[in-house]
Amino acid sequence: MARVFSHNENWEGYMGQMRIAAGGFAILVVSLQSIAAGAADTKLFTTNGVRAVLNQIGPQFQRETGNVLDIQYGAGPVLKRQIEAGEAFDVAILPLDIGDLISQGKIIADTRVVLGRTGYGAAVRMGAPRPDISTADSLKRALLNAKLVAYAAEGVSGTYFLNLLKRLGIAAEMQSKIKPATAAAGSMAALVSGEADIAIGGIAVILSAPSVELAGWLPSDLQSHVVFTAGVSASTSDIKASKALVNMLTTPAAVTLFKSAGIEPASP
Repeated sequence: MARVFSHNENWEGYMGQMRIAAGGFAILVVSLQSIAAGAADTKLFTTNGVRAVLNQIGPQFQRETGNVLDIQYGAGPVLKRQIEAGEAFDVAILPLDIGDLISQGKIIADTRVVLGRTGYGAAVRMGAPRPDISTADSLKRALLNAKLVAYAAEGVSGTYFLNLLKRLGIAAEMQSKIKPATAAAGSMAALVSGEADIAIGGIAVILSAPSVELAGWLPSDLQSHVVFTAGVSASTSDIKASKALVNMLTTPAAVTLFKSAGIEPASP
């Protein structure tokens, strides 16, 4: 309702109060803008294998440091090439040895931490029949009988898969039956769409992918492991926040999260 002034009210006094209130509001707006502008980004290069863990730890990191966690997911070898090319980042979690990056002065040596390891398995679309892959022979039959087998061409798991076909002696026969994807998420997407009926990848990636399920671990005599290692960039924009993130990834609570995501503790 509009305010009506009587002859006895001081119009100028009222307007003065309004000007003070408006000024206070303007200061508040400027202050909030300054806080927002002051929020820093911590850029993380990481593999999809730890996505489930970061979904839990990311919000905690932002609450405790005030920094916004800017995550770039990708295949380990691709992220490594980006780092070697000089692309800016603060923390990296890679499914490979970061010794080369430390030698090149890209990652601070004493921030290197082994977060855990995961094995390899086969995935199928949720609700689809699970093939028998318990032995080398049964795995060989399952792959040869598949319409299409998806894998991450540029990831560490892709190299493992192609070597696996050679070990099974079916590399030539499988050439028309394999579906390379640019990333692990792409190989899982091929399952969901029905394009492929089996995908081979890291257990951690399979467990975190929506609408797919683990058909089983690959046989122990063919098994290998992916080791996830973290480190802080030598040119990080915020060394304190970057180290805080790495520290959060090594707490007992984080170890529990890693285990639930299919990543078991591993020696440094």
